[in-house]
Amino acid sequence: MTAPLQLALLLLTLGFSRGLQPGPRDDYEESAETERVFAASKYGSLWPLPQKVKISDVSFKLTGVTFRITDAKGSSSGASCSLLQNAYRRYYEYIFGGSRVQHGAEGRRAGPSVLTELQVLIVSADSECERFPAVTSDESYELTVDQPYAVLKAPKVWGALRGLETFSQLVYEDEYGAKSINSTTISDFPRFAHRGILLDTSRHFLPIKVILANLEAMAMNKFNVFHWHIVDDQSFPYMSRTFPHISQQGAYHPYTHVYTPADVKMVIEFGRLRGIRVVPEFDTPGHTQSWGKGQKDLLTPCYSGDKPSGSFGPVNPILNTTYDFMSKFFKEISGVFPDAYVHLGGDEVDFNCWKSNPDIQKFMEQQGFGQDFSKLESFYIQKLLDIVATTQKGYMIWQEVFDNGVKLKADMIIHVWKGNQEQYQSEMANVTSSGFQTLLSTPWYLNRISYGQDWQGHYKADPQDFKGTEAQKKLVIGGEACLWGEYVDATNLTPRLWPRASAVGERLWSAVDVTDINDAFSRLSVHRCRMVERGIPAEPLFSSYCPREYKGI
Repeated sequence: MTAPLQLALLLLTLGFSRGLQPGPRDDYEESAETERVFAASKYGSLWPLPQKVKISDVSFKLTGVTFRITDAKGSSSGASCSLLQNAYRRYYEYIFGGSRVQHGAEGRRAGPSVLTELQVLIVSADSECERFPAVTSDESYELTVDQPYAVLKAPKVWGALRGLETFSQLVYEDEYGAKSINSTTISDFPRFAHRGILLDTSRHFLPIKVILANLEAMAMNKFNVFHWHIVDDQSFPYMSRTFPHISQQGAYHPYTHVYTPADVKMVIEFGRLRGIRVVPEFDTPGHTQSWGKGQKDLLTPCYSGDKPSGSFGPVNPILNTTYDFMSKFFKEISGVFPDAYVHLGGDEVDFNCWKSNPDIQKFMEQQGFGQDFSKLESFYIQKLLDIVATTQKGYMIWQEVFDNGVKLKADMIIHVWKGNQEQYQSEMANVTSSGFQTLLSTPWYLNRISYGQDWQGHYKADPQDFKGTEAQKKLVIGGEACLWGEYVDATNLTPRLWPRASAVGERLWSAVDVTDINDAFSRLSVHRCRMVERGIPAEPLFSSYCPREYKGI
């Protein structure tokens, strides 16, 4: 590592190490945590850590006047690929801020130790520039930083996006603001194909700019799935073209607290340009109180004795009109959201209302379900899955659907979220032994907060850490960090999410043996400051400072 790089990281290190001394009013003893970040990582501030990386002591200067990011000769993508052209501009801004090529700079020559180009080479005949990312997208890349220019080589544009982020993280500056980069070779690819963030826009409405800012932060951490928990009991902000009355009655406000078709399209395209899939979740039969405000007879009337109580429970599973509605609704959803999957929820269904309803009781008797209301839930879910299958969409569901024995298609993805470590490890083993692909979220519920560095627990959790065969482990396609919205809105969501979610990002991207907490703390501390410099109000890991502090709104 060169002296300038060591100095740049040391400046941050000193700030963190001084801050690690507990104050006189600090009754919480950090113990081993207070010994972190006294030495800069040999990997600089790379986050998440690439699969293979070699950084030499040879360094090159970069200046906004002479440096450019461009398509390599022979690349299958060129000036017509707006996805990459937008990315080139975005990462130039990240590296150099607002600087521009100065007037008259065309004739200037760079010195022998100045790096002037990053050439991006897409090697596959189909770059996938105009497509949407998918669970099968190739995000691998190779990066070589050397004279006369740096080369970023990737099979598809998705790998190029990840490599551009890595290149930007290799650039550092000295105490005078001069930019440098070390000679580096990197070969990289994600460990898991599905690396997601769940945001809840029902319990609190999130303005579009907040969603977009977090998509930007996701790209900085190499996440590739935005799980949009768009509606729930509390509100229905999705503006449906087919059923506009649902958001008119079910949103917090029919005009100011809704996502219009244009809003949804903007989020999807913003994500696409950063290699991020948008997977919507429309959770039924529970979590649907807001649906019923604008859709008559969709929910089950609850009874008190032999009379309706005036309240309503889950979706009414015994009416044909319910399935007519679901068929039309999910036909619309399949056209609005281009991803191959939709999340159908299926969790936390309260059976009490169903139990109270005489029509439901009669139906249960006719079907031979007895008093096992999980069978009624399974009846509904099975019909819903059949409906969604006609839209050519795959589906994800929360683990209760699997636990209740619903007949599932082989390509179903089971989302595990319940229990303690022992329980979720057992669930992962059960799901994969049944041959289903699975996602893990249980240890990554970031709405659960505590004093201290809880990111370390998120970092240590591994989705393949359960008893099972290698074939079972391969069925784990990744995981998601979830930030449920009971206590977060636009005022506090982003700092609560970052950099805690960054820990999950590295676990899902980097190799299984990347587990050094001390090294992670060093890199993540600097990465957090980088996010702050880029306009993301990521909260601090501990007592510290950033060379460029967050300037506020």
